[in-house]
Amino acid sequence: MTALPPFPLIVDFAALIALVPASVLPFRDRAASRGGSWAIQGVALAGALVLVAWRVSVSWDSGLATALWLSIGATLIAYAWFAVLRRPIAGLLPLLAPYLLIVATLATILDIDLPPGAPAVGRALPELWVALHIVVSLSTYALVTLAALAGLAVILREHSLKAKREPGFVAILPPMREAESLQFRALVAAEIVLGLGIVSGMVLEVAAVGTAIVFDHKTVLSLIAFVVLGVLLISHAKAGLRGRRASRFALAAYLLITLAYPGVKAVHQILITG
Repeated sequence: MTALPPFPLIVDFAALIALVPASVLPFRDRAASRGGSWAIQGVALAGALVLVAWRVSVSWDSGLATALWLSIGATLIAYAWFAVLRRPIAGLLPLLAPYLLIVATLATILDIDLPPGAPAVGRALPELWVALHIVVSLSTYALVTLAALAGLAVILREHSLKAKREPGFVAILPPMREAESLQFRALVAAEIVLGLGIVSGMVLEVAAVGTAIVFDHKTVLSLIAFVVLGVLLISHAKAGLRGRRASRFALAAYLLITLAYPGVKAVHQILITG
């Protein structure tokens, strides 16, 4: 049984610094952010992916810091995918990059102050089904995060229209129609992936304890999030729910998923075993 060596802290700081230009540029150079700051976004993505790849290749750590870095990498990948498909979505960077910088700062502090969540056994990864469940969970969290940020962009756009005043960074955000489109596309994908995550979690529970559903905090919050997303999507299809009200549903789903995944892990590692 071996714990993670101290070297990841160096990679933590490198990945953290890689996020800084993407967090600062949209507020300093609007033309650069609109014209496509793919280089600095690539640096941010590369920093997070290198750190995640290093952690996973060296050992599997179930701690909160690793979970946060994994969520950063997954969110950047999802953002890059949507931005390539729909160029205006790249305007979400003024909201996304500072958010990820805050999460990365928290992950780095946790790596300094807390031991790894669980020691690794050699270089073995989790079993294939467990790894699949982790990928599904990360994908869900990334998609819901993007939907929540797109919803926040919609709220800011609506507020600026009502106030007849548009702060500089709001002008960079995707147009309202694009933000709403991203929000619902991400939520549809999140609902599908979350459903797969719930099923894969049931398989793991059956293998572990012989019961399909164990009503712990993570399961209950995940099920509630699944219902909230379903209500939002049905309301959008049947009643055309959109704008600020739809964004609030997206933010509520993000809160539930955050409590279900990193939230439960934070309570266990910091409050119970910390």
